[in-house]
Amino acid sequence: MNTDSELSFFCLLVKQGSLAATARELNLTPPAVSRRLSALEDRLGVRLLNRTTRRISLTSEGEVYFANAQRILSDIDDMERLVSSSRAAPKGLLRVNAPLGFGRSYIGPSISVFSVNYPDVEVQLHLTDRPVSLPDESIDVSVRFGEMPDSRLIAKKIASNRRLLVCSPVYLRAAGEPAHPHDLTQHQCIVLRQNEAAYGNWRLSRGGRTETVKVHGKLSTNDGEVALNWSLEGQGILMRAEWDVAKYLRSGRLVQVLGDYDTPPADIYAVYPERLNLSAKVACFVEHLRDYLGQHADGPSPVSSNW
Repeated sequence: MNTDSELSFFCLLVKQGSLAATARELNLTPPAVSRRLSALEDRLGVRLLNRTTRRISLTSEGEVYFANAQRILSDIDDMERLVSSSRAAPKGLLRVNAPLGFGRSYIGPSISVFSVNYPDVEVQLHLTDRPVSLPDESIDVSVRFGEMPDSRLIAKKIASNRRLLVCSPVYLRAAGEPAHPHDLTQHQCIVLRQNEAAYGNWRLSRGGRTETVKVHGKLSTNDGEVALNWSLEGQGILMRAEWDVAKYLRSGRLVQVLGDYDTPPADIYAVYPERLNLSAKVACFVEHLRDYLGQHADGPSPVSSNW
């Protein structure tokens, strides 16, 4: 049995969940499947599965083998389609990473639509506000905000975005409107503690001059949705992505302050390793994201056509 078929056999076994189900799928007897599994484990020198009569479960070594087997088979699939120039029908496993709040609100729903349009692509969505390393964490496409620090990755812009300073009209009436960045030190500011960024340091720029203001307030959190709700409830000024606040600005539940100042870049990118540049499933997914966000009713403005 060659390595490719060993990987396929093991992945099928895990997905079927039992020796008997795998035997039916492969038109073999359960003892034949058991012997094939034992031969694989003997060759590797480790136990991959705990098995009982009715069900199987992965050992820790089995989990590592299964995760990497899926990735390798997906890469082989991509390579074969690339060589045969068959990019019209994407299929295989696609692993996507996105920030928690934006992922819940936009990427998750967009994947639901993508799944209908491309039924042969299996999508795994991983949401986290901690930056991931694409090659190290088996992620194919990561949705990120702002500047891209790693030049070895390909980054395609999928939506324009800005960080805005916002608060509720109730807060503004009570506390007054800041006229200059330094005025923020006299306000209740809601601060997000995320991604190990310098806590409470807000950078605002105008006319080539940048000011860094150390803001503070009674409330801080690591969850963007909680911070947004606090701002809606009149607790203070929040710096938040335009995609998260656009609908509240339109409805009047939030107002923008210091709107003539720029904040650090926040455009939204789909980022992926260079080796996936010609992958059909990645290309289709990135294009789908761009179209989906461009047509979304909660979006701040039409998406730029410059990739």
